[in-house]
Amino acid sequence: MNKDKNIHECDGKIEFDLNHIREVDCVIVDKVYAQCQSRQCFPSLEVETKNGTFSSIQFKQGFIVPNTLRTDNIPNRPNFKRVRFTLRIPYIITLSNGQTIENNLPDIDKDIILFIPEARDEFQFNIVTETSSKVLGQPVVMDDRVVFAAGVFIIIKVVGRVQLLIPTFGFCPEPPPCQEFAPEDVCDDFDNQPFPLFFPLQYGDLFGDD
Repeated sequence: MNKDKNIHECDGKIEFDLNHIREVDCVIVDKVYAQCQSRQCFPSLEVETKNGTFSSIQFKQGFIVPNTLRTDNIPNRPNFKRVRFTLRIPYIITLSNGQTIENNLPDIDKDIILFIPEARDEFQFNIVTETSSKVLGQPVVMDDRVVFAAGVFIIIKVVGRVQLLIPTFGFCPEPPPCQEFAPEDVCDDFDNQPFPLFFPLQYGDLFGDD
């Protein structure tokens, strides 16, 4: 139960009364100055599964390969830069026997233009990537190989650490109580079952008194 009258809970969501801002605070945050999206499709990837049978694929977050990021000025276009880097996305294949195979999708080379405003020499912009990868279609298992297709959604951001002045409603409300884990008890359903008849029904119970 939230004690702050300016903060309300509705269907499990926190709602704020914008007319009751308490103060304005100065915070240090990573501000996104620019961002863009991209996607990459790999229609046919093949991996040897050794002596096991394919079970599943799990993708990890992609990252910029060290020493591949390059940022260059663009003639006659101030505040925009040419950004080049190689993106690598690891994945893990799990076999039915529990063994795992670690591999990477083919490297993705990016050569794009991003808004990066002029700043003092000491200020640093960072290029940040986020990926969401998924298997397309159904993987095909052939002998000791698995063939699959993969699609990758990519978000590329220009991030700078700055001070921002923001309105606040005070400190965050108290979180709800934690939900304790309790394994299912077979006796729970049993306790709610109606008591059974212990004795056979009589003639009158089955056919009435007639």
